[in-house]
Amino acid sequence: MPNFNKRILFITYKIGVEKDELLIPLHRLTAKGAEVVHAAADSLFVQTFVNDTDKDEVINADLPLDEGIKASDFDALVIPGGTVNADNIRIDKHAIRLVNEFINAGKPVAAVCHAPWLLVEADRLKGKKLTSYHTMKTDLTNAGASWIDASVVRSDENGWVLITSRNPGDLEVFALTIAKELGL
Repeated sequence: MPNFNKRILFITYKIGVEKDELLIPLHRLTAKGAEVVHAAADSLFVQTFVNDTDKDEVINADLPLDEGIKASDFDALVIPGGTVNADNIRIDKHAIRLVNEFINAGKPVAAVCHAPWLLVEADRLKGKKLTSYHTMKTDLTNAGASWIDASVVRSDENGWVLITSRNPGDLEVFALTIAKELGL
């Protein structure tokens, strides 16, 4: 039986979440013994997609993404990608607040694919190293980050840890890096 000594918050919008970018890290971190909580903006029913275009299954989130969620209740934040998900979650006031709470508390933040858009919106990328889906490179460098084409990048500049990956092909190493960071 898992020992739930670490709590990890996943945040998404209600549509456009790349299915594997949510479920693979969620399942891998749960299997490593973490308690994983999924909070979604605007609905507890989350429409996932495959390859950013094909609707897949609807996933039930655990909590609404609202003011009741606090970084102090969790050990890390994970932001899955999917272009539509990332484009909507980046303007959600609760998501922006949470990113800043996690960073200000020195807790790890992990983002995959297009999810770093939320970090651009929160203005937290100056001096960080990261990776993402390749089309994000200009956005991220314009936000002050150094973009690296690698399966996973761990950046500890500015007093907080950021873990990023490029796409669904990197999810195993992404999840393992998060687990290692949390001592799972």
